[in-house]
Amino acid sequence: MVIVSGREKDTLEKWFADINIGLVAGHGTWLRERIGQWKTVKPLNNKWKTQIKPLLELYVDRTPGSFIQEKEYSLVWHYLKTDPSFGRMRALELKSSLLHLTSNLNLEVLHGEKVIEIKPIGINKGLSADYWISQKDWDFILAIGDDWSDEDTFKNLPDSAHSIKVGTGSSLSKYNIESSIEVRTFLKELISK
Repeated sequence: MVIVSGREKDTLEKWFADINIGLVAGHGTWLRERIGQWKTVKPLNNKWKTQIKPLLELYVDRTPGSFIQEKEYSLVWHYLKTDPSFGRMRALELKSSLLHLTSNLNLEVLHGEKVIEIKPIGINKGLSADYWISQKDWDFILAIGDDWSDEDTFKNLPDSAHSIKVGTGSSLSKYNIESSIEVRTFLKELISK
């Protein structure tokens, strides 16, 4: 079993420290095979952050309720607590500025649900899915996700895999489930058979 998450590795380590499963943290940045050491999918550096962070800080100053989250290999500007229309306007301005600023830095700018994340190109949940799928012949592959970042996983799964998008909207998944409550019910049914 492998759990793929956008959460940081320290959080996953606390939650699953004594469970012998594979883990992926930081939207595909970090891997841990069973109980062992964390490693990156490919070599990464943080030198680019010093160029990007001042722009994010400017937008925090100009957008009440917004804040920056610094992860090991990404920067995230959150605007969840801002006025919705004002936050969206600022996010579009910031994204435009970031696309210009990052054009030669091998970075990607991702605009999610009230969040803009800047990270190295190619690091995603799909890359980590490829890693795990290539390790052995799996009896059963099930991917369930509710976030835009899960689409990379759905895209990289073999045809025999089962993929489920939680929530509405278009998706590369084969199936949809409305809510996390339905996911829990589904998983309980799976283990009872």
